[in-house]
Amino acid sequence: MDTLSYKTQSVTPATIEKKWVVIDATDQVLGRLCSKVAKILRGKNKPGYTPYIDCGDNVIIINADKVVMSAGKMEKREYLRYTGYPGGQRTYNPASLMAKSIKTGARNGRHPLFIKVVKGMLPKNKLGAAQLRNLYVYNGANHPHDNVDAITIDINKMK
Repeated sequence: MDTLSYKTQSVTPATIEKKWVVIDATDQVLGRLCSKVAKILRGKNKPGYTPYIDCGDNVIIINADKVVMSAGKMEKREYLRYTGYPGGQRTYNPASLMAKSIKTGARNGRHPLFIKVVKGMLPKNKLGAAQLRNLYVYNGANHPHDNVDAITIDINKMK
């Protein structure tokens, strides 16, 4: 038996096939949706997943303003940030981030609530930052990426 025939096939930067995926966030629970989006961004849904290479797909989320959180967490949950100055601890909730994105129109596909949630599910290094740049989130049903050949997937049927 030839033992050399059982080599693990790893993806290289030359063999990566990045696709564009459109996901509709209407009436989806935020955490469950973002965990599946993080899996797509990392490439864990592909058979050739390589953990140290950005082999995930580009994800476009539409209708982000229609996402829900269960049990009133939109107002109750608190996120903390620190300015770096004494007494500079600030608290904010998901409802304020959602209002901020609606007011600014989620410029350049950067929705502050989705960025915060998905960023926590990606690696905390340069690879995670590169994968996060492949996420585009828009409040409405239309997006400016019409020139790409994107496939629409039903996130409820994904494991």
